[in-house]
Amino acid sequence: MKLTLLCDNHTYIDRYYLGEPAFSVLIEDGKTTVLFDTGYSGVFIENARRMGIDLAKVTHIVLSHGHNDHTGGLAEYRKRFAQPVTLVAHPAVFARRRCDGLEVGSPIGPEELGENTRTVLRKEPIWLTERICFLGEIPRGYPFECGRSVGERFADGAAVPDDLPDDTALALRTEEGLFLLTGCAHAGVANTLRYALEVTGERRVAAVMGGMHLFETDDDFRSCMRELKRLGTERLIPCHCTSLAVKAAMTAEFDTAEAGVGMTLTLGR
Repeated sequence: MKLTLLCDNHTYIDRYYLGEPAFSVLIEDGKTTVLFDTGYSGVFIENARRMGIDLAKVTHIVLSHGHNDHTGGLAEYRKRFAQPVTLVAHPAVFARRRCDGLEVGSPIGPEELGENTRTVLRKEPIWLTERICFLGEIPRGYPFECGRSVGERFADGAAVPDDLPDDTALALRTEEGLFLLTGCAHAGVANTLRYALEVTGERRVAAVMGGMHLFETDDDFRSCMRELKRLGTERLIPCHCTSLAVKAAMTAEFDTAEAGVGMTLTLGR
């Protein structure tokens, strides 16, 4: 299985790719190719072109949640690539969202994805392949990862605090154990990892990669790090919505890798 980081806040030095405060990863597993999130714009498409990656081979699009820094490139992708794909996400992913007076939800709805897009909206886990699992809605149990609403979500025409019920992740089974891939981890990275281990039955954690929505090195952060360790995490690859202060603190306790657009990882043999 191969992962390629197509869009992130950061790019590697002397690697001439584009960055934006958003996220997109390509996962290749045999005949299945999964596009996990689509950034704010078509930046991920241009980066794939520069890397020599043909995005027409994508078979699945998975959305980690409905914010526009993860869904914004959907329209541009479907405009350029019309092959049949299956889009997998939580039922609330296309809800209207607003934060600080700005519309921050997906700029398009499922009806605008085209007839070649099969849309599967589920709260329950879905195995896309024998090794790739869409986790669905993440149970939230840890007190240090509660109360994380971001702006408002419109449900049945009314605005409610948006606790991102659609936030989800991909659990990848590898020979080294569970590789967890998050978009923003609004549900909490510890909550997400605990649920991924439960769903997959894995006992070892190979790594946790993605946006972690951690900005302060406060008591909640320290509680989260302790729980990640207790769950067996040794390696972290923080991306996107993870502050420099948090990344620096992580390096003191974990094998922490620097991520940037163009990063590739081969998982397993």
